[in-house]
Amino acid sequence: MTVLFMTAPILILTFVGIFGLCVGSFLNVVICRLPREKSIVKPRSYCPQCQHPIAWYENIPLISFLLLRGKCRHCHKAISFQYVIVELLSGILSVMTFLYFQNWLLYFAWFCLFIAPLLAIIFIDLAHRIIPDTISLPGIGAGILVHYLDNSPLFGKQALIESALGILMGGGFLFLVAWGYEKMKKKEGLGGGDVKLAAMLGAFFGWQPILMILLVASVLGTIIGLIVVSCKKNWQYALPFGPFLAFAAYLQLFFGSQILNWYLSLLH
Repeated sequence: MTVLFMTAPILILTFVGIFGLCVGSFLNVVICRLPREKSIVKPRSYCPQCQHPIAWYENIPLISFLLLRGKCRHCHKAISFQYVIVELLSGILSVMTFLYFQNWLLYFAWFCLFIAPLLAIIFIDLAHRIIPDTISLPGIGAGILVHYLDNSPLFGKQALIESALGILMGGGFLFLVAWGYEKMKKKEGLGGGDVKLAAMLGAFFGWQPILMILLVASVLGTIIGLIVVSCKKNWQYALPFGPFLAFAAYLQLFFGSQILNWYLSLLH
């Protein structure tokens, strides 16, 4: 894939930006309800404080938050700023995805099946220390499909083989790390959710990029982990690894070739 950060018509960028904001609004429902095993379809959105149903005009991404000044119209309690962050990130990532691929099929495939689910995983894992199987397991199948679509014009069968190897490399490597840590420390280090997420990422990227994703995620996790535990003065404190995997996957998608070239230049 070639990076194509090109100028696109304002109307198209506006559309994909608004679409991303709307997807972000839905992701907030997923983030809130999925860990609690509630339906993400029914009932319609409601205030988590007073349980009052939210009207459609109170649920316009970003705009409603600004007009309501960050408070529920009924109970006047503060609305979590997380809603704005998720919607804004989703909108920005939507535009970035379109600018990268310059192809409607690949844009919808990568954004709806990869970018958006990863965003939900980040916030769910940060809040609840879990990665729902309902996202990661279907994501493995979606990854095989998207990787095939992205590479089928030239490398149809090879793309399927790469996805299969990526699943084995990603999930298998973290499984061995988790198993080894548990044997040595007699306690769980990495959860099964991280293993399944790595397998999902391997399905999307193939076996070679997943190695870079695991490396970047491990380096970032180590650096941030050392900073956090030193500030908390608690060396037993554990950070969720899912957000680091997701962030490393975003970097690989948009800037993978540049990162690889920079890394190889260090070796020379």
